[in-house]
Amino acid sequence: MARLHDKYRDETVPALQQELGLRNPMQVPRIERVVVSMGVTNAHLDRKKLEEAFGHLQTITGQKPKITRAKRSVAAFRLREGSEIGCCVTLRRARMYEFIDRLVSIALPRVRDFRGLNPKAFDGHGNFSMGLTEQLVFPEINADKAHNVQGMNIAVVTTAVSDADGVALLKAIGFPFQKADEK
Repeated sequence: MARLHDKYRDETVPALQQELGLRNPMQVPRIERVVVSMGVTNAHLDRKKLEEAFGHLQTITGQKPKITRAKRSVAAFRLREGSEIGCCVTLRRARMYEFIDRLVSIALPRVRDFRGLNPKAFDGHGNFSMGLTEQLVFPEINADKAHNVQGMNIAVVTTAVSDADGVALLKAIGFPFQKADEK
């Protein structure tokens, strides 16, 4: 079992139950899934860029990504409907907890000029989204072999009903949010 999942079950649930004033531990918000996606610039013109992003995402997450396709044609970008434009992975259970643990403890501290995550990046229902500018912050990726530096989007979907509950959950898990006076 993942180290973070053990910490969540043994330490975080009782602390959040008391903090949020919940009677039943099953009412405590939890993380349902994590969606990691990469949109590849000019992937429809250069297949090698998409294949490299596909391999990096597979290495980072430990799961085979799904190729995403364009929903509609955009003439300004020379993009046709159905063209391959990126890849994404949906992580659940043990892989999700392993990814979050590596993201919080290894990858985020390696980001240049990192001052914390924006606590306003919630959607109103307790779900959190963030972006990374390069995949090289993960130690699994060899910077010498990476030809294209690619960013990624990470969405954390929770069962929280409000942003306050979502912030409390992610803070308890270890997400480093900015303080109000640092903005």
